[in-house]
Amino acid sequence: MSASSLAELLRRHAADFGPVLPVDLNAADVARLDFTAANPRLATADLRDTVAFDQLVQELLRARHARIGVGGYLENRVIYRRSPGLFGDPAVPARSLHLGVDVWLPAGTPVLAPLPATVHSLADNDNFGDYGPTVILQHELAGVTFYSLYGHLSRAGFGDLQAGLPLEKGQAFATVGPWPENGDWPPHLHFQLMADLQGRRGDFPGVALPEERDYWAALCPDPNLVLQSRVLQK
Repeated sequence: MSASSLAELLRRHAADFGPVLPVDLNAADVARLDFTAANPRLATADLRDTVAFDQLVQELLRARHARIGVGGYLENRVIYRRSPGLFGDPAVPARSLHLGVDVWLPAGTPVLAPLPATVHSLADNDNFGDYGPTVILQHELAGVTFYSLYGHLSRAGFGDLQAGLPLEKGQAFATVGPWPENGDWPPHLHFQLMADLQGRRGDFPGVALPEERDYWAALCPDPNLVLQSRVLQK
């Protein structure tokens, strides 16, 4: 199934989804954060220093009078310069096109299954700037199989998960992780949808080459079809 076909299915079943996080992503204290080159605050930021990066995220939130930040789908970001070579051979152009939605909020926040699911696979992608603990869930909706990915999780309770574990809609199965165990990022959840895992387990590209936008967008529909945040529709 293509992402466009999956997207249409998700639109038809919008009322069936539960929250991915126990917060209201339509509240007044939720703001969209911009991590593209259009944000001048990023030009001089030391993104390799995770403490400084976290302070920057908090500064961006305060400027918007917000407590939670959201954004990122198909955003051509500059923040991946913090880990050159991570997303491929450093001799080739860096990947910077973000394929999921990030929700920036405190470590320890529970992560919930938005639909009944089975744990497809999990891995601790333990490299600087990587996903850290990662879970991929498999869903069946109207006879169609698709997948959701949750990155930058906590190691607390991560060892209790295993492939094949069934989850009920709304069941907490992980928490947002702190640095450095979350891949050394300011605390946030990377949430991504995939129509096809292409044989991968416990990992899936969350960042792509900008010139490959059409290819990856055809695999990964907009996660806001599940999150349903009006902030991301503006």
